[in-house]
Amino acid sequence: MRTVRPGAQAPARWRAFACGLVFLASCMLAASASAWVPHLSPLFASALTPDPAAKLPAPTRYSYRGTHTTVVKGVETPLRTRLEATVPAELGDVLAFYRTELSKLGWQEQRDGAVVSADHVQLAFASPLGPGMLALDRKDASTAVNLVQKNASVAANANVMPQPGQAKLVFSNISETEATLTINDRTIKHAAGAYAVSLDLQPGKYSYEVSVPGHPATTNILNFAAGDTWELTVGRDGEAWSPLLLY
Repeated sequence: MRTVRPGAQAPARWRAFACGLVFLASCMLAASASAWVPHLSPLFASALTPDPAAKLPAPTRYSYRGTHTTVVKGVETPLRTRLEATVPAELGDVLAFYRTELSKLGWQEQRDGAVVSADHVQLAFASPLGPGMLALDRKDASTAVNLVQKNASVAANANVMPQPGQAKLVFSNISETEATLTINDRTIKHAAGAYAVSLDLQPGKYSYEVSVPGHPATTNILNFAAGDTWELTVGRDGEAWSPLLLY
């Protein structure tokens, strides 16, 4: 792995950090892998049965299913795995399916912040690997599924674990030009090829600007939830990449 240069400094609350793995010049490399699997089962089938091929619990009956993983270079186990699916079934039936299947895997449903209504469900879980989240939404005659599992040990080893009750932002610059990030009334200049820096933030919405000489400034708003880690990266061509939810 690359290590932080001796004597490196960062503004208050910003800090350079070294990952316990061999990453790219930014020290942090995040990749998103997705799979789209079209599968149309008879809509009149009643029972929802688990698909043994799914990375996260999913019914064999669906009209769309995609799996997305966020990983760090050199580690096969993802930081974060997200399942999206559209299931042609009633929301109540899909909720019952997930409560049963997640319980079998040792996921423990958390009562705090739980939302259960006829059209929307939002549940938090403690899974054997780390925090989990299930969101269900009624969508015409189907139910949209968003299931997330985070891996706490991988996040801790990669130095992207937020402090309890806070969120984290990782800023990487793999271009050949200095980049500047302005967020939360703070400005940080990130030299070309320097190691990624991170900032702890209170949960909430923040506007930010990323600027690189010779390129239009990129402005956006990010909603930081407690326990989330986002990454902002300036690519090799000097263009700011879309924000990535690492963890």
